[in-house]
Amino acid sequence: MASGWLQKSAAWLRSVGIPAELGSDTSEGVRNTTERLKATLRRGAEALSPRELRRVLADLQGAAASEVSDVEGGRLAEQVMQWYAGAAPAERQDLWRLLCEQFVPDVAKIQQARQRYEDALGTSGMGAAEKHLRRALQTPRMRLLQRFAVPPQGMRFLLDLRADLLPLLKTEEWLGTLDADLEYLFSTWFDVAFLEMRSLNWDSPASLLEKLIKYEAVHDIRSWADLKNRLDSDRRCYGFFHPRLPGEPLIFVEVALVGKMSDSITPLLDEAAAAADLTKAGTAIFYSISNTQTGLRGVSFGDSLIKNVVEQLLQEFPKLRTFATLSPIPGFRHWLGKHAETVWEGADKRLRADLAKELGNETMDGAQWLAVYDKPTELAADSVQARLLTHAAAVYLGKTLVQGRPVDPVARFHLGNGARVERLNWAGDPSAKGVKQSYGLMVNYLYDLKRLDKHRSLLAQGKVPVSSAIESQAKV
Repeated sequence: MASGWLQKSAAWLRSVGIPAELGSDTSEGVRNTTERLKATLRRGAEALSPRELRRVLADLQGAAASEVSDVEGGRLAEQVMQWYAGAAPAERQDLWRLLCEQFVPDVAKIQQARQRYEDALGTSGMGAAEKHLRRALQTPRMRLLQRFAVPPQGMRFLLDLRADLLPLLKTEEWLGTLDADLEYLFSTWFDVAFLEMRSLNWDSPASLLEKLIKYEAVHDIRSWADLKNRLDSDRRCYGFFHPRLPGEPLIFVEVALVGKMSDSITPLLDEAAAAADLTKAGTAIFYSISNTQTGLRGVSFGDSLIKNVVEQLLQEFPKLRTFATLSPIPGFRHWLGKHAETVWEGADKRLRADLAKELGNETMDGAQWLAVYDKPTELAADSVQARLLTHAAAVYLGKTLVQGRPVDPVARFHLGNGARVERLNWAGDPSAKGVKQSYGLMVNYLYDLKRLDKHRSLLAQGKVPVSSAIESQAKV
């Protein structure tokens, strides 16, 4: 029986297209690059002529050649990067096709190495056989991508390249091989062991502060005054940095030091509010976490950032006892629009009856129910309308899983890091964005440092870790 490592290798082979045939794009009227390289004339909507395609391929092969050093390969790759910078989108896609179709694994070599490894299992030759298999798995495409990373701007180039191709993955399946290689390399290059956490403040370089404004993804930074408020004495901001991208945070978290768990984003973003008394701060609220690099999708280091931030905060403020988020629920309104009838039927009968009576509509159904929330933030938190909607949000966050994972993206992040769903906050975000996403609801995820592993274990069993309050609100 093959070892776990070999099974993972087999899965990787499938993910990059082995044993698919070279140039598997057989769509009518579309030539693969092998056919185009042999031709003399461009056909239809092909961006590069056969002659131009051969020239680009020759440049790529020169950079990937095993007989040249990594330094020389990097220099040759830099020439391709310069061509790419001036290329049209369709011409760039032709380069992607070359990478996917011409720099493929040697299937026969891999199969031979795999057989050798299987034959050596349990013998003294197993180590050498595994080493041989690992070398066989080193594809020309992988070596070429590594050469692109050699020049100073190479990492930036590869991140931007992947960011460009990600939106096309669903419609252009042939890009999956290139995407799989890039994600694998990034997961290695951006391992938390190679990252540096830095504290960001108002005295940080202006160029870095501009990055915070640009990349803030949760609550838009409206002005420099807004940013200064978020970097005030009762706030902290931390980011992870990579040595090849020194002036650009990969992810950053904004923290408010407060007396108790926050239930609304409004006072935290109030520029006129006085700074909190740090001597009375017992709670750290993570109110915004932003990933800055689209090209790093699928590469997770947010959990490590939070752990490092907690350790840093405890060193500075040893009296802190509570670590929680004040988070948006970005997928809630869309999800409820699709499941309104089911949630309505599962809600408490007395609540439904009270709402129907209040609105004078004894035949109210799920669709009519949602029409009640035209201006949700104007409703009282203890109103029957608010209680019904809060029930729906508790079901969404605490009971709804897709393939064993929370359906909400922010919930997936925090619950995957060991947090639990702690509290729902009515009108926590009254902004237009907040209402559009979740009728203005926000949620606190609690990071109980002694129960993180327990919460991860529960989630792995298909049980969302929630507080007793959320459990009660989600009951049908």
